[in-house]
Amino acid sequence: MKRKVLFICVHNSARSQMAEELLRKMAGDLFEVESAGLEPSTINPFTIEVMKEEGIDLSAKGTNDAFEFFKEGRKYDYVIIMCGKDTEEKCPTYPGSRERLHWPFDDPSKASGTDEAKLQVFREVRDNIRKKLECFVDVFS
Repeated sequence: MKRKVLFICVHNSARSQMAEELLRKMAGDLFEVESAGLEPSTINPFTIEVMKEEGIDLSAKGTNDAFEFFKEGRKYDYVIIMCGKDTEEKCPTYPGSRERLHWPFDDPSKASGTDEAKLQVFREVRDNIRKKLECFVDVFS
């Protein structure tokens, strides 16, 4: 039976989207995975670009609202909060989860500089999320 996982960040525009799709690609046979935000917006164009480098197309994907998932009664084995230390207070406990994990990744959308500099920050966050997911998946393999 697949374990249900929800990734949450503030806007569901970068970190949680990356984690959802990377986990689906890495171990979709082990996990049923979704992502959501506390204040959902749109997927960041840099997220779309760095995920395309992974062979994942997010160009037509939307964002989700964590509170709507809760109101619908969705339950998860793992809720993984991806808010960085600067926004951790906005990330409440998600009721209906068996286990809550906190993986603090800084929000790449706050990167400044040239587009290439911003892309590099998004790549670093993506790669760090992948490393964390590899350890997570190893526990269940």
